[in-house]
Amino acid sequence: MATNLALDDNLLLLAQRVGKIKTKRETVNMALKEFIQRRKQEEIITLFGDIEYDPAYNHKELRKRR
Repeated sequence: MATNLALDDNLLLLAQRVGKIKTKRETVNMALKEFIQRRKQEEIITLFGDIEYDPAYNHKELRKRR
């Protein structure tokens, strides 16, 4: 999909240098992927304390060699 964006050239060049990325397209795509990952991680944090665990569950039992 072709898209025209007005981007800050200085930020884009800095991101390319920092990420050692050759193209602007690759830089923008990587930035979008990292943005999405971070937002999804923030969603997971909201689950802390909300999940009920089975008190009878024994995680060490799964480690035993058979």
